[in-house]
Amino acid sequence: MHEILKLQQKIVPELMELLEKRYDILRTIKYNQPIGRRILANKIGIGERVVRTEISFLKKQNLINISNPGMSVTKDGEEIIDKLKNFIKEFKGLTEIEEIIKEKLNIKKVIIVPGDIDEDSTVMNEIGRTAAKFIQSIILDGDIVAISGGTTMKSLVDNYSYSPRYQNTVVVPARGGMERNLQTEANTLAANFADKLGASYKLIHVPDNLSNEALSTIINEKSIKNAIDTIRKADIIIYGVGRADEMSSKRGLSDEEISHILGNGSVAEAFGYYFDKEGNVVYHTPSLGLKTEDIRKAKNIVAVAGSKSKAEAIVATQISGSKRSVLITDEGTSKEIMRILKVTN
Repeated sequence: MHEILKLQQKIVPELMELLEKRYDILRTIKYNQPIGRRILANKIGIGERVVRTEISFLKKQNLINISNPGMSVTKDGEEIIDKLKNFIKEFKGLTEIEEIIKEKLNIKKVIIVPGDIDEDSTVMNEIGRTAAKFIQSIILDGDIVAISGGTTMKSLVDNYSYSPRYQNTVVVPARGGMERNLQTEANTLAANFADKLGASYKLIHVPDNLSNEALSTIINEKSIKNAIDTIRKADIIIYGVGRADEMSSKRGLSDEEISHILGNGSVAEAFGYYFDKEGNVVYHTPSLGLKTEDIRKAKNIVAVAGSKSKAEAIVATQISGSKRSVLITDEGTSKEIMRILKVTN
């Protein structure tokens, strides 16, 4: 299959370009439907005349519908998007990159979504959709699922198909904390994810950066203690990765704490832990939730993150290596990870 793709690329490179262009058009329509031609052209960055020609072709193939509100993808179109994604992965050599990164980081699995999240906003949806499908393939009724906050986690929950057959499953936030944006807060996502699964949930409404004394008092409150006990038994942990400089500021840490974190070479944050380039923990903010020993005990640890600016942070959180760890990211980020790992492909 790979040899055939290489041959096609040499003999008819324009065929591959056309294939990728139509895939981008279909994917953009899917995540923005109903959408008009002009907005579509602007989002993809091609001329309206080209869009008109491509739309006419896709309509004839029954891959899209055109109505007054705009264009939308048909069921056949949805199937084509899935099939094209796998084909394009092979064509671009992304399956090879998945294997290389997996071996270099010594983790269980790497899944790369075609496209660059920094250049195409629909790639975020595709990352979320891919992550949702992966979680769907591993979750068992009765599992305890811990999920962190953030836009990537929201994309996963939004793209998860409603399947209320996990009545014995419990969904929990990976850690306590109250974000400015309620929609991307871990508590909100845990509750919404539980609704998609038909599962129950337990929440922790406790602000970040409380003193150790305050946390010691709160932790003995019955409902909080019950939630924490559940979190620490998580079977599946799903989380996003942040840059240390951005997250230390976002979490409202003091100038002294930020100086300590960055001064000690921290480049990444996850679960309130700050990591240096070698994956060593250099700082931990006081919070309620998962501890490092709990993470080591989980059956599946799934990192979902994208953006080239986060590549160094992603490597830092994965480099310690665990055969239970899975990384889901985009093509642009994967190539930056390869550069950081000093791998040529």
